Amino acid sequence: MAQRPNVNRTIATLRSTLSGFRAKRQTVALVPTMGALHRGHLALVKEAQKRARRVVVSIFVNPTQFAPHEDFGSYPRRFAADIQALTEAGVDVVWAPSPEVMYPAGFSTRLAPDGAALAGLEDKFRPHFFGGVATVVAKLFTQVAPDFAVFGQKDYQQLRVVTQMAKDLDLPVKIVGLPTVREKDGLALSSRNIYLSELERGHAPALYRTLKTSAERIKAGEPIEMVLEEGRAQIELAEFDLDYLEARHALTLAPVTSVKDGPIRLLVAAKIGKTRLIDNLAV
Repeated sequence: MAQRPNVNRTIATLRSTLSGFRAKRQTVALVPTMGALHRGHLALVKEAQKRARRVVVSIFVNPTQFAPHEDFGSYPRRFAADIQALTEAGVDVVWAPSPEVMYPAGFSTRLAPDGAALAGLEDKFRPHFFGGVATVVAKLFTQVAPDFAVFGQKDYQQLRVVTQMAKDLDLPVKIVGLPTVREKDGLALSSRNIYLSELERGHAPALYRTLKTSAERIKAGEPIEMVLEEGRAQIELAEFDLDYLEARHALTLAPVTSVKDGPIRLLVAAKIGKTRLIDNLAV
């Protein structure tokens, strides 16, 4: 029988646990999550296990990255099922602080990331988001002091923001971005997919199909803006309320007009019913 991960809920117990690993000169990888784990998260765990001797998975639904109108209260929480999945995956430690532990009384320091965090993508629709993400991830990096941290590429703008934040603050952690794990029909795995009705689930793969077709057309030399305009129309025909479909530089997230502008990433966000989905794909 697999051994249950060591679940830590206070800074003191977490540091005590990690000090034992450090005393044996064991490397540590962190997989930050908000719980409601799926195959995508477990792929991150598997990658972390390849990189380090010990793996820590954090489970923390971060209130500072949700606006008042968003789904913080209803965000799926399945702690017992998550622990069972992490036990079967062979995870060593779960870091599961309460909001009061993460943000104790008097907490008053927040990061304000620039650069990719102000690219006019997610930040345009969720202006509070990356400040909350950067702050909590910086705290996680300080608390766990991992050698590696593994993130999924589905949240691509977040990955770029976190990577730059670690670099700018001279944090001794290597950020690893893992390709998006998908369903057979291309839909990116997400904890929010459980919100989709049967009809909405049938329409949802249109995002990935549009990304894939658009990337192929741009790579073949078709004008980027023409391809994007047609892609936007296709997404709306699939009954989505589109927030954006953009072509950006893969590292800076600056707008691009030609394949000569550098490596390109297509990014999309759209709402179907009450569920907002995001995705991206390299050109």
